Amino acid sequence: MKFSLKNKTAIVTGGASGIGKAISQTFAEQGAYVHILELNVLDGQSFVNKLIDKGLKASIHKCNVAIKAEVDTVINNIAKASEVDILINNAGIAHVGNIENTEESDLDNLYQVNIKGVYNCIKAVIPFMKKQNSGVIINMASIASTVAVAERFAYSMTKGAVLTMTYSIAKDYITNGIRCNSISPARVYTPFVEGFIKKNYPGKEQETIEALSKTQPIGRMGKPEEVADLALYLCSDEASFITGTDFPIDGGFIKLNG
Repeated sequence: MKFSLKNKTAIVTGGASGIGKAISQTFAEQGAYVHILELNVLDGQSFVNKLIDKGLKASIHKCNVAIKAEVDTVINNIAKASEVDILINNAGIAHVGNIENTEESDLDNLYQVNIKGVYNCIKAVIPFMKKQNSGVIINMASIASTVAVAERFAYSMTKGAVLTMTYSIAKDYITNGIRCNSISPARVYTPFVEGFIKKNYPGKEQETIEALSKTQPIGRMGKPEEVADLALYLCSDEASFITGTDFPIDGGFIKLNG
């Protein structure tokens, strides 16, 4: 079976909601043992239980990716039981605003999760991947990593850092059998987006969805499952010749806008 992850161990940060949830489910369905790192394990546990009820392999670990000691403890415990084959750095937070309405505290919060969180997780898995001379790391970047998006000053900064971290890791560890790529989604319709629209545009949900969809040249927002399928390919043996590359999944946003 192509794109099989049988007998692989995957770690997915923020893996119980949105894009991370779709990745966790897809990877589990393809045979991986999926370890989900989440701040809120109560909500995530019900998702994990559903996977287990289907005969799939998954577990959830309470972990704040911004805290290095927590990350080290969780990943070290996972590595005691098996090799660490895949790391998906998906956990992240957003912020809307230009530099004038971005406070220092906003910048610090984004840095802690979107940059330091990625650093913490990669730093924790690299020794194990080096020892086994294999491993795949996928960092969730954004179209905002490479093109200007209005009112996304601080968020774009952090996702730009994620992109260049990807290139550095790929370069530094290519001789250790470790591949590192990034995925850059445009707007993806997740439960978070749905909740944001309901909260901020009550009674105008449908027209807001249509307006957001029209910002994508393809005419709609992406689906979490589509991002998950791309991640699956990049983590499979079929993608063994791919490293140090960013993969936009953006409905044509980067190249066809303007």
